[in-house]
Amino acid sequence: MERLAVTHDHTSGSDDPSMTPVGAPRLIVLSGPSGVGKDSVIETIRARAPWVWLSVSVTTRPIRDYEVDGVHYYFVDRAEFERRAAAGELLEWAEFAGNLYGTPREPVRARLAAGQPALLKIDLQGARQVRQALPEARLVFLAPPSWEELKRRLVGRGTDDEETVRQRLAHAQEELAAEPEFDVTIVNHTVEQAAAELVGLLSPQATHR
Repeated sequence: MERLAVTHDHTSGSDDPSMTPVGAPRLIVLSGPSGVGKDSVIETIRARAPWVWLSVSVTTRPIRDYEVDGVHYYFVDRAEFERRAAAGELLEWAEFAGNLYGTPREPVRARLAAGQPALLKIDLQGARQVRQALPEARLVFLAPPSWEELKRRLVGRGTDDEETVRQRLAHAQEELAAEPEFDVTIVNHTVEQAAAELVGLLSPQATHR
C-alpha cells in the first residue's frame, strides 16, 4: 500500500500540474472515516479541476431544500432502487439510516469508455463492492493527521450526548482499521494538499512519492 503524506500546501491555483489531466482514464474510489474531510476535498476538486468527473449516487433519501435531482443525487423510491439493484444497474449499494444509496454502473462505464477519468466518493462497504466488480479501480483512503484530530472533529462542540459520541468514535476506529485494504492512503493535512494528491492519482503516469 502506498501512503501519501505530503505536508506542504499546494496553493498554486489552476496552474498546478497536479490538477491537469494526463494520459488514459482512471477510476479512483475515495473513502475514509466520517469527519476526515472527504466532502471538503471533493468540493476543492470541483472548483480547481473541473475535468474530473464525480459520480452521482442514487438514493431513496428524501430530497432536501437545497438539493437538485441529478446534481447532488438521483432521487428514487425504494421500489425503483430495488429494481435497479436486482437488474445489476448499480456498481455498489448499501443501506444507511434506513435509506438506500448506490452508484449507477452505466455512467461510470460510459465515462471511462469515453476516455475520461472518474472519481467515486463512497463508504467503506461500497468501496469493497467496487473492488470486487472492478478490480482495476484504485482505492484511496483519506486519513486524518492523527486520531486526536479526527476525535476532535467527531466530538465537535460537545452538543451530543455521551453515548452518541461513544458510538461515533467506535465507528471511526472500525473505519480506520480498514486502511490496509486500500491501495493508497492520502493524509489530509490540508484540504488543498489532499485534493492535489487525489487529482494526481487520476493519471496512470502518477508517480509514487
